[in-house]
Parts: sequence; structure tokens; C-alpha cells
Amino acid sequence: MESPPSLPVPTHLVTSGDSPELSLLRWALQNSSIVGLDAEWKPSHLSSRPASAPPSFPAVTLLQIACRIIPHPSSEFSCSDGSMVFLVDLLSIPLSLVYEILKTMFADPNVLKLGFRFKQDLKFLSSTFCLHGCDPGFDKVEPFLDITSVYHLLKHHNICKRFPKDTKSLATICEEVLDISLSKELQTSDWSFRPLNEEQLSYAAADAYYLLEIFAVFQRKFFIEGSIASNAVVGLTEILEDSEPSNNVLRTKFCKASDMIKSSVLKCHLSNCPAITPTFVPSHKSVPSLDECILTIIRKYSERIVLTESDKKPTGSRRKGKRQSSVSKKSKAHLEIDGNWQGLAPWDSSFGGDGCPRFLCDIMVEGLAKHLRCVGIDAAIPSSKKPEPRQLLDQAHREKRILLTRDSKLLKHQYVIENQIYMVKSLLKNDQLLEVIKTFQLKITEEQLMSRCTKCNGRFIQKPLTIEEAIAASKGFQVIPNCLFNRAIEFWQCTDCKQLYWEGTQYQNAVQKFVTICKLSD
Repeated sequence: MESPPSLPVPTHLVTSGDSPELSLLRWALQNSSIVGLDAEWKPSHLSSRPASAPPSFPAVTLLQIACRIIPHPSSEFSCSDGSMVFLVDLLSIPLSLVYEILKTMFADPNVLKLGFRFKQDLKFLSSTFCLHGCDPGFDKVEPFLDITSVYHLLKHHNICKRFPKDTKSLATICEEVLDISLSKELQTSDWSFRPLNEEQLSYAAADAYYLLEIFAVFQRKFFIEGSIASNAVVGLTEILEDSEPSNNVLRTKFCKASDMIKSSVLKCHLSNCPAITPTFVPSHKSVPSLDECILTIIRKYSERIVLTESDKKPTGSRRKGKRQSSVSKKSKAHLEIDGNWQGLAPWDSSFGGDGCPRFLCDIMVEGLAKHLRCVGIDAAIPSSKKPEPRQLLDQAHREKRILLTRDSKLLKHQYVIENQIYMVKSLLKNDQLLEVIKTFQLKITEEQLMSRCTKCNGRFIQKPLTIEEAIAASKGFQVIPNCLFNRAIEFWQCTDCKQLYWEGTQYQNAVQKFVTICKLSD
């Protein structure tokens, strides 16, 4: 409910040229039909580059590669109908050892590449390799399919290749298509610091892996319907259902996409994946041709990324620097106060408030919003998916909320008023929650835990539902597990989004988690 589950496929960290993981990566790239790509680098706000230094692209420090392996019985190393995720540490491994295999994969017509706004990643990646003597870097990825295009095809059944510029975030797409919460808080962490912690590794692996899963939803829907435009829209979280996931493609009922995914999610686990042996280096590529469904998708919807010479040259930021230099000393002092928080909150009774804390969490701390809801605090998210700074500030002012963010640029906005924004210092959700509780002196009790809808921030109806009432309320909307039917259990429904909750194992675990985090048992 708060974070994505552990990935059902193995993740391998590639850190040296003689590692068995590098040999396995070579094998996987030569035996994959689909590859999901993502990259991480040190955020600019953490960079210590002098202002007078010439413009440059940030150095990519981690490359994530999720491979969907083609079943290949003739190979003793094959992983039957499986996937693997590789995290290539570009600060540890000599880049020359992976340059050729990456360049070959980028241009391989038998490998469909998936990414999320990957052109920027490719620019930075090409620059990084060029700086390490791997000229001319990378200039083309083909065939390629952007996950934003997949999302629009799923939603609108639009067969044209041009889609709106105002696209949703990967986290939002994952939630709508896969019913999975993908936190983006670690996106701005320091990816140049080693060793990477477990949270960073999990975040990085998930970003690449779920590209494959989103495409799996699209591929199965494409296969079932014959053409994306042939049937009416049934919703992103509704695909074919059967009691057995493997039979889903043959039925006409509907269920969540996450249920459908069970039939296409790979059954590959570490125990039955290719044996990792340092001496294994495939002598040649022997990959079965792509199946007709993927070939048709490539012909109809794929594109290519091409970097021109101008793309490979970082642009200067003179206007930005000039604008920043014009900020007065008084304004800078004011922004520093805003970032560290002083004074009274807008809900304080001195301002005519009702004393109930209210926060607005931007996309940088969207996971914090769910944590705050779990402890009973009113925490909203932006009303639009890609709000402008002015819209965020207007919403916070209109709803008498404090805007929580990790985006330092917001502090410099001309419409910021005193005591409207708080700059969250902590990186991880649990630490962020404790920081907000301490900063604003919030009183948390055990009775407050799980008292708000974590999905939409709504309140629950005052009277609990019986099992009969819950079944009636959930029809065509939510599936209630059969194991609950014979238990004396109460159900609670959100007054806004109508989501149903019950006090099962997940509820008890969540309560205990926040009792521990907030130290309510002390």
C-alpha cells in the first residue's frame, strides 16, 4: 500500500570487470527480446561545480537494465520465461568493458528497448562514456518505445504516434496500470556516494523492472484485442479475469491489472536462473526471433532516439545565473527562514484556524503524504499531475496547508509568502515523517493510526459495514478475499473514493509499524 513489493525477479549488481554478474549481463543482453532502461546521476543541487565552470552534463553513476529473457531450451544458462534486473555501477566498472555490448544492444533490431523519457538519460550516458575514452558515445536507440506512449495507447486507444507533452510521472503510471505504489523520493538522493544503500538499490531496480511490466499489460491487451483500437476503453486497472491467471487471455470478465500481470509476470527466481560462473562468456548470439505480437507492436508504434551533435552539447545557463544574481539580500534571508520554518502554522487558532494540521506534499515527497495519512494527519497531494509552482502555492494558500517539498527551487518563487513552505531535509519516508512531527510539534496517538484513507486522504464513514454491505459496496470496484467471508470482521469505507478497508493482517502490521516509528509504546 505504501511501497512496491519486493521484485519477483533477481537483481544483480555489476561492480567489476571480472565479476560473474558482468558475464551474466552479457548473456542476458544476447538472449533478451525486451529491455527496460533507466539511469541515475548526482542531482545538480548536490553538485559542487563552481558557477564559473563551463556547462556540462551530469555524469551517470548507475545504469539500470531490466531484461526479459527469451526461453531458449538449448542453452544450459537459459532462464525459462523469466526476467533479470542488472544495476551497472559506472563508478566501479571500467566503462570500456560495457561500451560495446551496450552500443550493440541499443542498435539491435531484435531487442525492443523501453524507457521513460529516456532521451535525456541517453545524452548524459553518452557524455559519461565519451569522458572515459569511449568515443563517439551513443547516438541512437532503435527500436524504442516510450512508456508514456504505451500509457496513452492503453488509455486512449490512440493509434497515432504523437502524444500530449503533458505526460504523467512514472509513479502515477505504475499506480494506474499496475496498481503499485512506486515512491520517487530517492530520485534526488546522492547517486555518486558509495556504497549505495538497500533503499536506493531497490528503487533503482524497480524503475527499470516495472517498465517491462507495463509493457506486458499493453502486449497482452494488444494480443487479446487484435488491435488497440478495436474495443472500447474499459479502464487501466481492468483487464481479463479468470480464476487461473494463466487462462486470463481467454475470458471476458474484468479484474485489476495486477491480477492479470500474474499470468505474464515471470516465474524466474534466483534458484532456477542461469548459473553465474565467472568463466562463462557466450561465444555467439543465438536468440530466437521475436514473436509476431512484438514485431507487430514494433512496426506500428516503435520509434527511435537519435542524438544530433547539438544534443551532445550542454547548453549554458546565463539567463538563469543572471536572474539569481539579482535576488536581493533581503529576499535570500527571507527564503532561508521559509526553508527552515519559524513561526505559527496557518491552522493555528491565532490565524482563525481550527487547530487541525494540514499539509500539501509535492511529487518529491509524495510517499510522505501516505505516511502522514497513516498516522491520521491530513496530507493532500497536488490537484493536477504536473502542477506549476504557482498552482502549488495557490492550492496550499486556498486550503490553508503548509507545502512540504524537497525542491529548493520552490523557495525562490516570487509568490512564496512567509510560513507557506517547509523544506524537508530527510531522505527516507520514516525519517521525513519524524522530522515533520518534530518540526510542527504534532501530537500522534495510537487511536489516530490508519484513521484516514491512504489512497485519497479522505475520512471513513462513521459506521462500519457488515460483510454483506461490504460485498455490495465492492461490486465492480474492489475484490474482497474469500477468506474474510466466515470471519466476524468490520469494514470501513472512505467517504470520498469509496475504497474499502478491513482490520486484517495488513492493517495490524501497519499499526505496529507506525507505533514503532512514532515510539507510541514508550
